[in-house]
Amino acid sequence: MTVTPHAVPEAPVAERSSLRDVVSAYVALTKPRIIELLLLTTVPVMFLAQRGVPDLWLVVATFVGGALSAGSANALNCVVDADIDQKMRRTSRRPLPRHQVQTRSALVFGLVLGVISTLWLGLFVNWLSSMLALAANVFYVVGYTMILKRRTTQNIVWGGAAGCFPPLIGWTAVTGELAWTPFLLFLVVFFWTPPHFWALAMRYREDYAAASVPMLPSVTTSAEVGRQIVRYTWATVITSLLVWPVAFTGWFYPSMAIVLGIVFLIEAHDLRSRARETEQLSVIKPMRLFHFSNAYLALLFVSAAIDPFLG
Repeated sequence: MTVTPHAVPEAPVAERSSLRDVVSAYVALTKPRIIELLLLTTVPVMFLAQRGVPDLWLVVATFVGGALSAGSANALNCVVDADIDQKMRRTSRRPLPRHQVQTRSALVFGLVLGVISTLWLGLFVNWLSSMLALAANVFYVVGYTMILKRRTTQNIVWGGAAGCFPPLIGWTAVTGELAWTPFLLFLVVFFWTPPHFWALAMRYREDYAAASVPMLPSVTTSAEVGRQIVRYTWATVITSLLVWPVAFTGWFYPSMAIVLGIVFLIEAHDLRSRARETEQLSVIKPMRLFHFSNAYLALLFVSAAIDPFLG
């Protein structure tokens, strides 16, 4: 895979940077907070697939391999988007815009992480999980970052599919094969991603406009964004409930899916109502939905992990 970063002025990395500063900069390239969320949709699925506690070493191996793979994709994303990141206040403090890491070094770092993660998962988990992780990495960097992000308002809808692979990886790590349950969980994350990210993009819509990225909130009205958020939220909740009969879960998972889904829908409809009345972000409060969407996904997947113990 060849990654071609967009032109961005280089500046020498500070000569007196301490080892701690250098390590922190490289860690920041991997976007640890995003990795945390991805692993929250990987490890719980392993418990669901096992119908109990999976082998501890397998969990650790999948955790490490998944983190390395996601870190690789995020680092390569930083390389390709360096010119955009320096124009947006949300991303302007990342290592490349601040010249804490040279572009070539970040590129090599991302590629090396990708190779290590592929071999790690293949050797210590299985090659199906390894290939799924590699596919997610390539799709995120090439499909989303290099092709979709700068060309279409549907960028996060289709490009966000890269973040849906963790349930497939977690399931195949335990079973060695694919099934309908992880595909439904894949779809849960797929439908969840647009309302989650569009809420964040509403908060930073001026940034996306300045960087000429056609993220939906930067090119249309807040009312239209709110309408789309409601549509995808309904799809998320409905799909989450379909997991119940397909995965043959007990009572705990569907109970949590219903409660969490109701709150998610209330938040989405409230945002749409506020967006119909004004364009003022202080009134629309998009970050309220963004933060809850994080909690929704984490609690939903943890519920799926806990359910087998209560069945």
